[in-house]
Amino acid sequence: MLDLQVLPGDYAICRLPAGSPVPPGLVEAVAAGTDVISVTWTPDEVSILCPADRAPAGASVETPWRCLRVAGPVQLALTGILASIVSPLADARVNIFAFSTFDTDYVLVPAVRLGEALAALNAAGHRVTTSGAV
Repeated sequence: MLDLQVLPGDYAICRLPAGSPVPPGLVEAVAAGTDVISVTWTPDEVSILCPADRAPAGASVETPWRCLRVAGPVQLALTGILASIVSPLADARVNIFAFSTFDTDYVLVPAVRLGEALAALNAAGHRVTTSGAV
């Protein structure tokens, strides 16, 4: 059983061309607030996950998504953390976008499917708190 928290607000999953710099304002937003922002560079693209209202201009943007955080820190040696979340969501046919940090894992689900996602996770034995985020 895992403890997960639904973060407040809608999130966007964004794509910029390869080699793009971090859009203005994102670094400052991270330093000033409590929002989750992730930037990943690959040879093919720059992917950005951020609050929907911070989606960079000119990016391909998919929104709205809701973000769930696994209560952490989670030890890197543990196995099956994401699988225990993703499997019940797959069984419920809820699509996901996942990413990990050193301390924990995050799973995003389409905002319109949040209720179904929470029901599937609860049925799988996970504890999900919303703390007014829904």
